[in-house]
Amino acid sequence: MLEVENLHKAFRTKTGTVRAVDGVSFRAADGEITGLLGPNGAGKTTALRMLYTLMAPDQGAIRVDGIDVAKDPTAARRRLGVLPDARGIYKRLTCRENIAYFGRLHGMAEAEIARRTDALVSALDMGEIADRRTEGFSQGQRTKTAIARALVHDPRNVILDEPTNGLDVMTTRALREFLKRLRAEGRCVLFSSHVMQEVAALCDRIVIIAHGRVVANGSAEELRAATGEASLEDAFVKAIGSAEGLH
Repeated sequence: MLEVENLHKAFRTKTGTVRAVDGVSFRAADGEITGLLGPNGAGKTTALRMLYTLMAPDQGAIRVDGIDVAKDPTAARRRLGVLPDARGIYKRLTCRENIAYFGRLHGMAEAEIARRTDALVSALDMGEIADRRTEGFSQGQRTKTAIARALVHDPRNVILDEPTNGLDVMTTRALREFLKRLRAEGRCVLFSSHVMQEVAALCDRIVIIAHGRVVANGSAEELRAATGEASLEDAFVKAIGSAEGLH
């Protein structure tokens, strides 16, 4: 389970201070897929970077399975599998070697690394590319490799920043099925997106962020009911419009 409470993050620029995240609170539960939905620049990536300890918040609290990230970031990281917005993989290594390298960084035994790598190669349908050097991989192949190495240590909480960005239709469909499998295993899955269809197809709970703030939070049905709209897209537009009026 991931818990975010009153999160704030501001950046100084030449023209002043930008509040990227301005009091965000939400919870992502085990056995559910939670989507962070919002327009570009809404603060989704900044919020996720604080959640997976890449960036420290100016204010607020983050808990991973009850562990306070500020007090014990190492313990929190062990429980997280992260696909960041930057997908960099080691081009001179094979897909399997990329995964194994991350397993060693987590202190895993070689036998366990091999077992987990085989399981992930199978789950992500990477048999044909597992022993190829990743240089020249397609966007989809790079993303699958990055996801596999993020999950090699078998984390209970999975964070993905726009995981289907730049993927073709078939790879996107395969990735959606993989995320559903993670949910069925009882894991907590949190991902950000600005693609409405993706969120509607996957998420048990949706957190809409605009201007660094949560402007709506609930299931698709709850969001439609709260806004009085028949479609999730119209509910999203209405929630964002309300936020624009307050900004």
